[in-house]
Amino acid sequence: MLPTTAALLAVLAALLAWPVPALLARARWPGRDPLVALLCWQAIGLAGGLSIIGALLVHGLAPWGHSLPEAVWAVVHGRAATGAVRGDHWVTLTLAGVLASELVGVLLLSWARIARTRRRHRALLELVVQPAPEPDARLLEHPAPVAFCIPGARPLLVLSSGMVAELDGEQLAAVVAHERAHLGEHHHLLLLPFVAWKAALPVLPAAERAHGAVRELVEMRADDIALGSLHGSAPRRTLAAAIVAAAGGAGGVPAGALAVAGAGVRARVVRLLEPADPLPPAARASALAAAVLLLLVPTVLLLLPAL
Repeated sequence: MLPTTAALLAVLAALLAWPVPALLARARWPGRDPLVALLCWQAIGLAGGLSIIGALLVHGLAPWGHSLPEAVWAVVHGRAATGAVRGDHWVTLTLAGVLASELVGVLLLSWARIARTRRRHRALLELVVQPAPEPDARLLEHPAPVAFCIPGARPLLVLSSGMVAELDGEQLAAVVAHERAHLGEHHHLLLLPFVAWKAALPVLPAAERAHGAVRELVEMRADDIALGSLHGSAPRRTLAAAIVAAAGGAGGVPAGALAVAGAGVRARVVRLLEPADPLPPAARASALAAAVLLLLVPTVLLLLPAL
């Protein structure tokens, strides 16, 4: 029967709903390798959703088979249940359907709302911007130091006149490199699941924690990519100075945009000026293996015969 499998999935879902995100959010190593940390957060989100919905499905379909595929096959073909169908089975099946619909629905709704907001801002900006000194960028007449990019099918990288006036050439190049990193790696897609998770489960502390952590890691990752393209004697100081300058105009960044002063300004500046050692290869491999394992465990529990 499937109750043991359902219980294991429920335990995994509970761990991924609070203690695991809390531990990762408090850990210090993600700043040493933001990309690996982002992959771990994605694995936590996917495995958590799969575990809780899977636990409900497994329990609800237990009377129809000894494994989830067998039970689903029996239901699809209209076969009678081999065990007693109780009220709790119908309740958990209903909850699974409601939760899955809510998570998918909120994800699609969040994507549609953000995309609509970005299209509106892009259309308005294109009416007033003009070519900027930096290639592929646009200049917006605004006294505050503002720099941001609007991702999408037609990405837009915007620098304010205040930003151009305040920064020197190297600092301006650092800002542009940071924004290009956001666009090049499609960081808005990494953020979207956590925006939806926060909207779907606002009472869950892990949702807020995960959203904040991923926002900061995305900015750190863009910093790292930008550093790789910068020249000069002190690229870290150059980028740190640009981030501090842009923080003064963070309030002028439109909704849905990604900005160089978007999140974790203090932690990022400290990280740039006092860089920690890179994550050792063994630790990096262990973190990646843990992310893969998080995805494999609920998948195996759902597909293999019941324990």
